[in-house]
Amino acid sequence: MSWLARWWRVIRPPRTIRPTREGWWFLLTALGIGFAAVNTGNNLLYLLISMLLGTIVVSGIISEQTMRRLSLSPVTPREVFAGSPVVVGCVVVNTRRLLASFSLVVEVAREQGRAPRVFFIPKLDPGQQRLHAWEATFPRRGRHRLQAVRLMTRFPFGLFLKAGPPVVFDEFLVFPMVRPLSLEELRGLGGSGAERETRPGRGTDLYNLREYRLGDDPRLIHWKSTAKSGAVMVRELEAEAALKVRLVLEGPRAAAGLEHLEADISLVLGQGSHVEIAGPGLFVPLGEGPAHRRRILEVLALYEPPHLNPLPHRGRGQGEGAGPSLREIRIPLGARGA
Repeated sequence: MSWLARWWRVIRPPRTIRPTREGWWFLLTALGIGFAAVNTGNNLLYLLISMLLGTIVVSGIISEQTMRRLSLSPVTPREVFAGSPVVVGCVVVNTRRLLASFSLVVEVAREQGRAPRVFFIPKLDPGQQRLHAWEATFPRRGRHRLQAVRLMTRFPFGLFLKAGPPVVFDEFLVFPMVRPLSLEELRGLGGSGAERETRPGRGTDLYNLREYRLGDDPRLIHWKSTAKSGAVMVRELEAEAALKVRLVLEGPRAAAGLEHLEADISLVLGQGSHVEIAGPGLFVPLGEGPAHRRRILEVLALYEPPHLNPLPHRGRGQGEGAGPSLREIRIPLGARGA
């Protein structure tokens, strides 16, 4: 950075100011009275121009005091999915202890083809914060930013519009689109239901009959067996084991369209409670639970597959997490757009 750029950063004002329509009339009036005072030497005109110039100085001081020590911070949901409308926003905080801010305007930078969003804050007391939210839709997965936001005010006389610099917030992740799968898509992916385990649990099939214990669900009482044995008998159900799935993302062809690639990536979500993902430059080991789901979403949000040939088929029993209940589903990314 040159010395000129460093010097400009030091002397550059922290806020911009420009006259409003009323302010332009005020300045032109002051200029005319000042010109008349110089040419006529009338003391009354000198007094009047002094009052007008003093009003400008007072307006600048009060508006600067109103804009000081205000902070902006973004508000985004914990999970944002491509193509789904979400509520985002920003919080304006007055960090001062004694003085309030008046007549604030929060302006959100315009999107393509839309006018800027504007929110008005009549008064912001010391230590108070104000949330302003709006609806947004992000069409693609990946890293995104909220629109730049800046604070403005016309306080106290409405003669000048003072604005702070636009605040650009940090990036956040937009996860791939999530949508329900049709029966045809499930058949095409080779999905199936859960597999049975020979152990008691919460299932639908009968595992065993036993005597009633304190805490058992009365709805599980088997009345025929109870009548025959003379003791209260309950049904013990067979547990359902969650399906373990390995999702293999095959490399897309060079002609694959981005819209088809996004749609295909959205298919890998929700395919069983134990999921492993493999693909060109991508591997997430077998796991389950909210933390594992979050990890898969983050990896897929940033995934940029290279143009490679399809992966060779890998049978069961190979790779991490392989087992008798591991089902492999192969998804050729972008095949529909080729």
